[in-house]
Amino acid sequence: MTTATQEQRPIMMAPAADPAPLGLAGFALTTFLLSAFNAGWMTKASGLAWLGYAFAYGGLAQFCAGMWEFRNRNVFGATAFASYGSFWIGLALYIQLVGKNLLAHLVTVPLFQKDVAWILLAFAIFNTYMLLWSTQVNWAVFGVFLTLEATEIILFIGFFQGASGANTIKVGGYVGIVTAAVAWYTSAAGVIGGMRGKPLLPVGRPMGGSRA
Repeated sequence: MTTATQEQRPIMMAPAADPAPLGLAGFALTTFLLSAFNAGWMTKASGLAWLGYAFAYGGLAQFCAGMWEFRNRNVFGATAFASYGSFWIGLALYIQLVGKNLLAHLVTVPLFQKDVAWILLAFAIFNTYMLLWSTQVNWAVFGVFLTLEATEIILFIGFFQGASGANTIKVGGYVGIVTAAVAWYTSAAGVIGGMRGKPLLPVGRPMGGSRA
């Protein structure tokens, strides 16, 4: 039996592929579906097309992207994707477990509106510091968080207004569609950049930094 002390060597693991394009795509599609409803585009639809995708795509897929960002040691991406993946899952659960009952009776509709307003206000607070730190990523990511900040602020104001906030919510829907478009662009840039091994679609640099 040997008494020599074996050298401790760290196990080097290859990084995972960039999960950000998946997280952004899931966020963009679910945001687009809900924002199209808020904007009044789904006049001949139930308006609940976003609900299943809030669980599966904007929720689960985006949350998984956040976990993979932890694997890649990207604390910003992990926090953003895991948080907004959880947001979509939580919102869908709220609608299914609580919101539908409140919306079934006119007297409790204002309670639903205030609940949603508080949820959006809470995430607007979270999004504020993520918006600040997104300046250290690139202009495209900053654009996602900037338009999202505007969406959340407009929507929580509209929902706090209750019955008189319909037009405000509609404006929030249009801004949300812009948010989805920016997120889709950023996702597309990440996909083709990952395929080619170098940037193709411009996303800009960090503000005051030199990262591509």
